[in-house]
Amino acid sequence: TQYSFKEVFGTLVAQKELFDVVAKPLVEDLIHGKNGLLFTYGVTGSGKTHTMTGSPGDGGLLPRCLDMIFNSIGPFQAKRFVFKLDEKNGVDVQCEVDALLERQKRDAMPVPKTPSGKRQIDPEFADMINVQDHCKVEEVDEENVYSVFVSYIEIYNNYIYDLLEESPFDTIKPKWNNCNTPVRNGDFIPPQSKILREGQNHKMYVAGCTEVEVKSTEEAFEVFWRGQKKRRIANTQLNRESSRSHSVFIIKLAQAPLDADGDNVLQEKEHITLSQLSLVDLAGSERTYRTKAEGNRLREAGNINQSLMTLRTCIEVLRENQLYGTNKMVPYRDSKLTHLFKNYFDGEGKVRMIVCVNPKAEDYEESLQVMRFAEMTQEVEVARPVDKPLCGLTPGQRFRNQAFREELSRKLEMRGGPLHRETEEQSVSETILQSFPPLPSCELLDINDDQTLPKLIEALEKRQILKQMLSEKFAKNVLSFKTMLQELESSIVSKENYIQGKLSDKEKIIAGQKMELERLEKKTKTLEYKIEILEKTATIYEEDKRNLQQELESKSQKLQRQASDKRRLEARLQGMVVETTMKWEKECERRVAAKQLEMQNKLWVKDEKLKQLKAIVTEPKAEKPERPSRERDREKPLQRSVSPSPVSNAPPVRLRHRRSRSTGERWVDHKPPSNVPTETVMQPQVPHAITVAAASEKALAKCDKYMLTHQELASDGEIETKLIQGDVFKTRGGGQAVQFTEIETLKQESPTGRKRRSSPDPSPPEDPADSEWTDVETRCSVAVEMRAGSTLGPGYQHHAQPK
Repeated sequence: TQYSFKEVFGTLVAQKELFDVVAKPLVEDLIHGKNGLLFTYGVTGSGKTHTMTGSPGDGGLLPRCLDMIFNSIGPFQAKRFVFKLDEKNGVDVQCEVDALLERQKRDAMPVPKTPSGKRQIDPEFADMINVQDHCKVEEVDEENVYSVFVSYIEIYNNYIYDLLEESPFDTIKPKWNNCNTPVRNGDFIPPQSKILREGQNHKMYVAGCTEVEVKSTEEAFEVFWRGQKKRRIANTQLNRESSRSHSVFIIKLAQAPLDADGDNVLQEKEHITLSQLSLVDLAGSERTYRTKAEGNRLREAGNINQSLMTLRTCIEVLRENQLYGTNKMVPYRDSKLTHLFKNYFDGEGKVRMIVCVNPKAEDYEESLQVMRFAEMTQEVEVARPVDKPLCGLTPGQRFRNQAFREELSRKLEMRGGPLHRETEEQSVSETILQSFPPLPSCELLDINDDQTLPKLIEALEKRQILKQMLSEKFAKNVLSFKTMLQELESSIVSKENYIQGKLSDKEKIIAGQKMELERLEKKTKTLEYKIEILEKTATIYEEDKRNLQQELESKSQKLQRQASDKRRLEARLQGMVVETTMKWEKECERRVAAKQLEMQNKLWVKDEKLKQLKAIVTEPKAEKPERPSRERDREKPLQRSVSPSPVSNAPPVRLRHRRSRSTGERWVDHKPPSNVPTETVMQPQVPHAITVAAASEKALAKCDKYMLTHQELASDGEIETKLIQGDVFKTRGGGQAVQFTEIETLKQESPTGRKRRSSPDPSPPEDPADSEWTDVETRCSVAVEMRAGSTLGPGYQHHAQPK
């Protein structure tokens, strides 16, 4: 995987080279009144704190930034307490008296401050700030005075803490017992978190944060080192001194111009400029399964990863808004880290990020994520801040006043006290007097001397005339000089107006060209990004096209194989269909013939039943039945049976009723109107019964038993009668209920009925003895005396011969 960055530094790069490329432009912008943000980003243990702080003998970015600032503004620093920061992220200029009072109050403190020139440097960090480069900004406004303020905060578990806040005990690192809980101490005061506010200039700041005015690199770094000792670090599996919080070291530079005399600072608010440089050492992203974190360490790691994820989300939303013209809300408030630096991403300053990468194989996946995010951040364009004009007076005013004071003091020492203005007037008068004619001797030696006074008068008159001439000449010269000055001024004004008009036109043209250039650059970047996306998309589509072509070829070959298999299968199936069709046609013809024969046999059997029944009732003599066709039966009337007449002494057949099983009880005989009378010899009869067509409560109240007659058609076409019997009970409500107990079935069958063989083949001729018919008496006695459940049929079966 390849990643592109503006600059890549190797493992052996010096701190000075890194500072010259990355941090030096931010320091120059700071002195010129612009804001800057520099932060280090990377996996835990990748060297972020080392890059920011440095090591003994080789200071990092932070001490080098401080050294460059004080090398540049050293001669132009204001006295302490001239600039005073207010509580709303602004700055005020105090008068000299107030500043002097505060300086005296500071000097009267119990621990007197050592002057910066005689300050004893802490040997713990002396090597870090011993920078021999003496780097400085070339173009510094010498008409301004400067003051530097520093503050140091940390963001721990999404809370902001002031590392410079004075406390009687170490509030950041309390003592812990063996149970991993803080020791109860009455003197222990837990640290108070700070809140973020928005100042009058719409910039975010930490309210109530300690801001220290410093006058040298040593003093500033000593303040930083004092806060660094309070910063939260812990020992994890990946780093022995892992930062558990994001640290922010803020350098504020206040500057204001001097007055016309070059002695005092202008106190107008609009003339004061406050710029800020934030140096951020981010805590490293880490995976908990690698650090083996538990308890507080695990919660710290979760908050660190959450804040870094919010930073990444903000950058991605900014990038999406700029690339696609959307207006999504950037979630700055989801984390204190992004909320604090919201103004930088909105165009209030320049932003630089240093990505630290550890070449360890174990950090491979995390390093890929870090570099992917860092490469994506380069596509975000932060608007350039508008250059604020620094209000200064005539260039060189400070040095001219200083030279004037030095010359004045030198002449005062030489002459013993006359003012410089009187000395100038005296030298001018002496020059004019020397141009006058010399005066004659004014001594009167004799009372009668009449030459000395006339000569003196004459000389004075000549001087008076010469003085008038000089005065007139001087007046003329002054008038002509004034005229020349006015003409020169008018010409200068006209030229200035002309030049200003030209400059404004040129500036408009340049501004238009810059806007057009920026628009074209933005359009070019957008088009390049679109081209890159289209190229990637085209590559993906080409790969998909090749895959689809290969898939199409394989599927076409498969389809050809399937088509050939289908043709072979169709031919095979066609043969099978023809063969099966012929087979089933023959089977259907055979079955139709068999069915027709079976139906004819059934019809013949029914005809025979009717004939036999008629012969039994009407004819005494029985004949051997024939098998006439149904057409012949319909065409002519039936012949009387030739069966033998019954015996004379045979008793007549009397209709008998079947007795009910319970005769001593009262019954309800329920016969629906739809019942068909069967007119058979055996008829069900119940004595003492109330016959009804529909069950009624009145009938049920008078009886103990209930019988329902139900008829239905059986499978052989005969009527089947069912007698459903039950007991009648009285209910609690005063009504009647029927509980059914048994069912009797009465079925009517023909005495000549027979069963045919299921085989369609004709039966061979039977024995004549089996086909003989019994006489009428025998058949009647069998029919009358047959009991229910008998295995014998109503008569002998007759197997007819097929026609």
